[in-house]
Amino acid sequence: MGSCVSDLNGGRQAVGGVRHSASPGPTPPPVHNDAVDFFYRSQGFQLLFTPLETLNLKDQDFLGMASCTLSEIVTKQSRRLTLRLQKKIGHDGRRNLGTLTIHAEETFNSRTSVEISFRCSRLDNKDVFSKSDPFLRISKLVEGGGSVPICKTEAINNDLNPIWKPVCLGFQQFGSKDNPLLIECFDFNSSGDHVLIGKMQKSVADLEKLYKERTGENFVAPSNHRTHEKVLKGQLYVDRYLEKEQFSFIDYISSGFELNFMVAVDFTASNGDPRRPDSLHCISSPGQFNAYQKAIMEVGEVIQFYDSNRRFPAWGFGGRTDDGTISHCFNLDGNSGASEVEGVEGIMAAYARSLHNVTLAGPTLFGPVINMAAQIAARSLSRNSSKYYVLLIITDGVVTDLQETIDALVKASDLPLSVLIVGVGAADFTSMEVLDADNGRRLESSSGRIATRDIVQFVPMREVQSGEISVVQALLEELPQQFLTFMRSRDIQPINHLAPLPRASTSQ
Repeated sequence: MGSCVSDLNGGRQAVGGVRHSASPGPTPPPVHNDAVDFFYRSQGFQLLFTPLETLNLKDQDFLGMASCTLSEIVTKQSRRLTLRLQKKIGHDGRRNLGTLTIHAEETFNSRTSVEISFRCSRLDNKDVFSKSDPFLRISKLVEGGGSVPICKTEAINNDLNPIWKPVCLGFQQFGSKDNPLLIECFDFNSSGDHVLIGKMQKSVADLEKLYKERTGENFVAPSNHRTHEKVLKGQLYVDRYLEKEQFSFIDYISSGFELNFMVAVDFTASNGDPRRPDSLHCISSPGQFNAYQKAIMEVGEVIQFYDSNRRFPAWGFGGRTDDGTISHCFNLDGNSGASEVEGVEGIMAAYARSLHNVTLAGPTLFGPVINMAAQIAARSLSRNSSKYYVLLIITDGVVTDLQETIDALVKASDLPLSVLIVGVGAADFTSMEVLDADNGRRLESSSGRIATRDIVQFVPMREVQSGEISVVQALLEELPQQFLTFMRSRDIQPINHLAPLPRASTSQ
């Protein structure tokens, strides 16, 4: 959302520019707009809205306002969107307040990625009867002191001097070569309770320097006081640093590729009777959303613009339907035929109606809805390679069919599909982390097959309710890379791309 005002600097501030004070004089210095940069780096997965905290509106003449998401802009082939300005409250159809045209351009380095090969030496051993099984996790730091994982290596068994396969970091993931990244080395445990071996903060520029100078960097032990951190003997080395140009997520989207949204809602009894105020399914009053509605709205309102027809499959699981049977994949709107509903509003309406028609039951099974989503993705792949599917699962409990779920995810890892899982309520979701390959090891099916790629992102809702990071940001952080990994693995290129990519270059 942005407002049009009569003051140039005020207008910049209105869309979220940094709080620089203007220098005196007739020509103010250029103001760098952090908000627009951030929204573009988020690749359309953030709303274009910033509160007008620093602008004194009393000193400005209000001309009109308009709102949109970045995804509405970048999904246009021209990357241009014209909005009609409106009054502050409501829409004045009798008065023409003018229009605002927004054009998006990719940053110079948006196609650039960095391929890095890491190794370590003399790591501390965290196991008693064997050696550690180390893996690296790389995270970007966010406002408020938190971090969001953007990359990880595989786990190397029984080795204190591991050498990992190359990892790829896109510039859009870390923003700038000078931005600090948190690099953590863990000892992998199958329970998901991984032990931190050591950590460090390094930028991509620092990693390039390590490669050029052929030097290592010591890990430090975890500590609440940075000045008293213990330097460990274990060191991190960069054996390869390669910058290369690849088609970006925006290249695919602006050339006609789509993200097709699907949602599955948990109707197990552990949610509590929807008629009671302490139920996670309780809708206390119109306009006041419960946790399920918030997740649907926040994710759906962004992804919907990546789907041209905006017809979304919507299912429920773990509930007793009208025929008296417990189903683990039923159509949310009660229709025995097609599962699709119209838009995010259709999902919300179907969900509200289902609370009156479905009895909460159980257990919590993910396998059936994942298999259903995979069937749709597989059928589409055989006809059209320009569609990618995103399944949102919202649940209050730990999955009961863990191995069946893993088997379904491993099988689906070959398909154009990502699975986003939101955990609501106060349950212990520790065991759910095994589904998210942020733990450094890909999923393995009961038959011993290893997942082709990571397609899961899991986020407990309580971890994002502090306001430091949104559900959308936490869930969709890895989605562009999952999308690109699939497209590149099949050598699927954007349609009508403008120019060939330059050759890769290795830092000397």
